[in-house]
Amino acid sequence: MDKKRGRSAKQKASPEKKEEEEEEFVVESKGKQQKGKKKTDDNEGKKSEQKIEKQQKIKEVEKKVKQVNQADEKFDLGDGRFNTPTVKISSWNINGIRAVTKHESAVKYLNDSKFDIICLNELKADQGVFDKENLGAKFGKHYFLYLNFCKSKAGYSGVAIASKVKPISVKCDIGVDKHDQEGRTLTAEFERFYLVSCYVPNSGQKLERLDYRTKEWDVDFQNYLEGLRKKKPTILCGDLNVAHHEIDLSNPAGNKKTAGFTIQERDQFSNYLQKGWVDSFRHLHPKEVKYSFFSARSNSRQENKGWRLDYFIINKEASDAITVSDINLTVEGSDHVPIECEVDLRKL
Repeated sequence: MDKKRGRSAKQKASPEKKEEEEEEFVVESKGKQQKGKKKTDDNEGKKSEQKIEKQQKIKEVEKKVKQVNQADEKFDLGDGRFNTPTVKISSWNINGIRAVTKHESAVKYLNDSKFDIICLNELKADQGVFDKENLGAKFGKHYFLYLNFCKSKAGYSGVAIASKVKPISVKCDIGVDKHDQEGRTLTAEFERFYLVSCYVPNSGQKLERLDYRTKEWDVDFQNYLEGLRKKKPTILCGDLNVAHHEIDLSNPAGNKKTAGFTIQERDQFSNYLQKGWVDSFRHLHPKEVKYSFFSARSNSRQENKGWRLDYFIINKEASDAITVSDINLTVEGSDHVPIECEVDLRKL
């Protein structure tokens, strides 16, 4: 398969892996105890030895993780040049790659050759799981795969870019340590533009991360994007975890203190757009009501009760280059649906 992974294994050992190691150890210990029928003192001593051995195994795993985390990022790069006048891009919060790829329609979508680039949010897998379960095989052979996993917590967050063309450069995260532990951004540089795949932090059910999200993350992330647009046109896509206007969710009156629709989050998004960025869907469809996220509860998708949380954003100078920006409601497998756009490279 002609596909490259975005980074070396940099994640802590997954909980599943540790459980497997512990389970194997317990089985082995029981076998020894059944064979021996030794005295209580011997059993106590054996338990003590087992505990020490178990701790040593855990330390060895932790030591190995530290060494892996020190490895350099290595990407398979190219000239970033598309040989077509237009590029089709998809972005989808899959809410777990292992779960979503159990759905036939999702696997078919990830193999669809009509897209030049597919961006994914919320992988919920670390490098070890990704490799062990050969999850890269779920993508079409025509894609090169670039990944950024969460470093602080196994099975959390994570983003990916699958591209038919090898980028000129690929950058994980935004270069600010307090934001760079959760694997939330991946930037690919192509000949005519930058593409940033992003999964913005959720403010939390009790808004416990609201200040972090609006006063720290939003500020630093917007500064990062401003730096990119000074070099070449920049497209941001992903789950931005904000419904900007009342038209962007089905129940605005009942959600004014809900994460994703607080005034603080909406104001920050407004400030960002006012700096010279364009929400391509709303630009092309000023009055259309369409959602990209549906709660798994209360048949919200069937009743079209959702939120528009996923976006293609482009700097204003190049906004005419996005000629199509839409939401695909036909694909199943996640609580989000894919968003899709078409970019005319001749207008960049």
